[in-house]
Amino acid sequence: MTSLLILPVALPLLMSLLALIWPARVNQIGVATGLLIVLIGSAIVALVAGNGVQSQVLGGWQAGLGIALYADGLTAVMLLMSALIGLAASTFACRYFAGKPTLVQFWPLWLLLQAAISALLLSADLFNLYVALELLGLSAVALTALGSGRAALKAAVDYLLLGLVGSLVFLAAVVLIYARYGTLDMLLLGAMLQAEPITWVALALFTTSLMLKCALFPLHFWLPAVHANAPAPVSAALSALVVKVVFYLLLRLWVDLFAPVITPALASVLGVLGAAAILWGSFCAIRAERLKLLAAYSTIAQLGYLFLFFSLLVVMPEGAQRQLLYGALLLFALTHGFAKSALFLAAGEVQQRLGHDRIAELGGFARALPTTLFATALAGIALIGLPPSGSFLAKWQLMAQALSLGHWYVVLVVALGSLLACIYLFRLLGCAFSPGLDKAPPVVERRAQLSPVMMALIATIVLGLGSHPLWQLLADVGGGGV
Repeated sequence: MTSLLILPVALPLLMSLLALIWPARVNQIGVATGLLIVLIGSAIVALVAGNGVQSQVLGGWQAGLGIALYADGLTAVMLLMSALIGLAASTFACRYFAGKPTLVQFWPLWLLLQAAISALLLSADLFNLYVALELLGLSAVALTALGSGRAALKAAVDYLLLGLVGSLVFLAAVVLIYARYGTLDMLLLGAMLQAEPITWVALALFTTSLMLKCALFPLHFWLPAVHANAPAPVSAALSALVVKVVFYLLLRLWVDLFAPVITPALASVLGVLGAAAILWGSFCAIRAERLKLLAAYSTIAQLGYLFLFFSLLVVMPEGAQRQLLYGALLLFALTHGFAKSALFLAAGEVQQRLGHDRIAELGGFARALPTTLFATALAGIALIGLPPSGSFLAKWQLMAQALSLGHWYVVLVVALGSLLACIYLFRLLGCAFSPGLDKAPPVVERRAQLSPVMMALIATIVLGLGSHPLWQLLADVGGGGV
């Protein structure tokens, strides 16, 4: 059954070729592929839950020679989340791109992006991770360029240049590790790494590269323009998946690979940057003039919470408390992924129905597009961290563990960040309920288009009300060396 691990990578790659040679059926190919990846992801979750960690070396090679794939509890759950969000965005894209010449260009690139995400989640070899990062970055850049106007093209070029810089830094770290230890297999390296200068330099290079790629403050400057100007399904994937899987890789490297050389001081640096990201991203979201720009800055802030979790996790001793914090981190990442994808898709619907997404000019939005507003409000509730969303439980656990460690400043940052999130959400709702569109031509709401948005929002509630199986999966099979 470990042969399942190759399917989430191979299937979208093959389907991207099929979409190129059969453009008349690209919508059916894309949605069918998304549904199959969800089924495969569900099967991998069930396999890991029932049989523990799974690994596979392609081509019959020994470990360390062939392409190695690896799935534990964390990998399986992240893979399923990416499949579900990918399916929601694929369904939304069918109508979003209807009648546009970019439809045929979108699907092959979109399927390549899905293959890259799966490869990055499953790879257990540093060089293959580099290849997956390159494919992820190039497909994301090309998808960003499908947005309309010069702003989207400029954002895509900036994204490409910065992505190449990050990839070169990552490759330099891979070269150092191979030169010193003679292997790039992460399972073998975990027992070989020693606290010495070359290892510290490699860790610094890996961390800098991934900080740039996941837009951690102060290396976040590229993200707002990219996420705000990309097509809505692409923005949803970039915010909910692309930066998330890069964070996943950083977590893997720090917790699985470089654990012997990690010190509390190093972890605190990422924690401080995460706190700064929460405050700065929230402040910029309050001042944002466009709905998609608000959502983009909100992504910067929400990523800050993940790094707060991360800074506590890597210094916490083994035991039940660490397992709780690990589960809370994953719960927050999943909830944010579903909520942010829903918010960007809803913003895309607003932009298409009204012709713009300028917040100050959304007066009457509540009456013209009530279902869209309801979806936007539900996504905001999850991002703030209010019950019954999964982010409420995650933030509660984060604050509890921070207090147990004596890190009271974390509680202060979480509370202040949640308050700022309330401010930018209620600012948006205030504009939506103000008069304005009543005098404009009537707008017809496409409620069927919002079905994938509502599915993503239901997932945030399910994660809040039924998160016990998630913690149980992590406790039974582990994840990330915990």
